Amino acid sequence: MINTDPRDPDQLLLRAAVERLLNYLARARARELPVLVDAGPSQIDDAFARRVPISLTDGLAHTHEQLLAAIDETVRLSVHTASPRFFNQNFAGPDLVALAGDWIATALNTTGATFEMAPVFTLMELHLLRRLAQLAGLPVDSPEASEPPPRAGLMLAGGSLSNLHALQLARHRVAPQLREQGAVAGPRFAVFTSSHAHYSIRKAAQLLGIGSRGVIRVAVDALGRMQPAALEQAIVEARAAGLTPLAVNATAGTTVVGAFDPLDQLALICRREDLWLHVDGCFGASLLFSPAQRRVLSGIEHADSIAWNLHKMMGMPQQCSALLVRRPDQLRACFAEQAEYLFQPDKPHAELDSGDLAFPCARRIDVLKAWLSWKRYGDAGMAARIDKAVAHADYLRERIAAADTFASAHPGGPCNVLFWWLPAGLRPFALESADGSMRDRLHSLTAAIKLGLRARGQVMLGFSPIDGGPNCFRMLFMNPEVERDDIDRVLAEIEAVGAALG
Repeated sequence: MINTDPRDPDQLLLRAAVERLLNYLARARARELPVLVDAGPSQIDDAFARRVPISLTDGLAHTHEQLLAAIDETVRLSVHTASPRFFNQNFAGPDLVALAGDWIATALNTTGATFEMAPVFTLMELHLLRRLAQLAGLPVDSPEASEPPPRAGLMLAGGSLSNLHALQLARHRVAPQLREQGAVAGPRFAVFTSSHAHYSIRKAAQLLGIGSRGVIRVAVDALGRMQPAALEQAIVEARAAGLTPLAVNATAGTTVVGAFDPLDQLALICRREDLWLHVDGCFGASLLFSPAQRRVLSGIEHADSIAWNLHKMMGMPQQCSALLVRRPDQLRACFAEQAEYLFQPDKPHAELDSGDLAFPCARRIDVLKAWLSWKRYGDAGMAARIDKAVAHADYLRERIAAADTFASAHPGGPCNVLFWWLPAGLRPFALESADGSMRDRLHSLTAAIKLGLRARGQVMLGFSPIDGGPNCFRMLFMNPEVERDDIDRVLAEIEAVGAALG
């Protein structure tokens, strides 16, 4: 029973909104709603205009009923990622236990910057980060009895921010003077990353003054993995060009094909060349939860830093990201400014404050959703989520291999499946023997089928080119509510739209 004051319209609004959201989640998970309503800006504007204008120019206060109508329209016209037929991104709808944690943390409305303001959440974060570091094989000291565990990293607002922090840590290790003197006083650095790596590495280099030209793109093999020999050659060439090699960004689960760079081999090169090894595991690090799948991350235990997004494969509401660091003492040396109004050393338990260990100060509470979810499912339940996703990806590959109307576009990763639908004139299809007109047709047809799927609204999956090839469908398995019938429905929808387009 929700206890609300019937005289307080805002409490009543909150209660009605929660009831609507719970109803939405139940209907979306039960496949009773379309995945999306294909509406553009003008249609959205018109839909709100009939109830509450989406524009704020009128400056008016609106009634309880009008606001609820606006909430209804917001839910109706948003993409329903909670549907088991949403496969468009490397995240999906929220885990319900984690969602409860997110709502509780939001209602408590505090910051994770200091122990004083977040005593419970500070301890939860320390324990969560320690367990993640243990899964990755990083050295983690055991706490004394009744003592908090040593810090193993930070929770940050997304993988891009984690990657930025990692590069700053790498640079501070070799050029600490740059904190005061600025990048103009230091060497020209080179960061090495695969040609399939996430674009946030280039953005981080831009912000740090390394520059986009300082990010050296290393060739990948046929599976999309960074080639160690190509990395070694790139390091030699960078030094010859007057650059100072700084760090290697290895990717554990590339965005499009889901490739895992050979971490063991890259670690050997980094050790020999004295380079920082950062693993962008935003997508793929969650395979560490599964004893059956973690082998693809062999060598991650040698990383100096790891970015890990729990809001991807583990269903945490956006955002829920961790940066793990082999030497957490480097965080304070790299980032601390010791603001006297906030980080007073004479406050109780000030040594546990985390706000001065990163670029952002105030951090929203992201740990509770992950902590509750892990407590609910345990290690076995977290592993089962990963194993089910991999099994579904394997099932889809089997379906594609058995159908002459589909063709594999790439071997893909554990949870990424990439494929084409083939019109009659392109069957059977082999990319290596396809001429330009065939490639162009397949490229445009894939995009056209995606538009047709949007109009129908029953399934949602993305598409992308790979290394300049024709667009292909990219289907990602993130939602544990997905069943084989949902996979079959996606293929049937593609068949129907493709056949209509010819």
